Amino acid sequence: MQIFEKTITTTQNDLDALNHVNNVRYVQWVQDIAEQHWLSRASQNILDKYFWVMLSHHITYKSPAFVNDQISLKTFVIKSEGVTSTRVVEIRNANTRKLLAESETKWCFMSKETQKPARITSDITSLFC
Repeated sequence: MQIFEKTITTTQNDLDALNHVNNVRYVQWVQDIAEQHWLSRASQNILDKYFWVMLSHHITYKSPAFVNDQISLKTFVIKSEGVTSTRVVEIRNANTRKLLAESETKWCFMSKETQKPARITSDITSLFC
């Protein structure tokens, strides 16, 4: 399993009316880290031919984050078959390692040429295993 991880710092712009990081921000981080993982692993040739679209998304919120918190975003693919792939994202406080939120998202692999789902080949699977 290929793990991709990065650390970010929350800002005032991430907060909601309760001065917690807004739930919508967590969803954005899930999408951002998935895209960054894909871009870091795929060749330009692959990027020219394929893209991913989100089919379903489930996120569980465990604990709030606040302004200036260091946040660890960790993602990995747990399953790829046919035209779909399932990715997990763990969002933790980088200092305490406390789990703040976790998500599981199902993505569909798409052909840029046909704009239709494309079978995930072993070449694509090997990027994330």
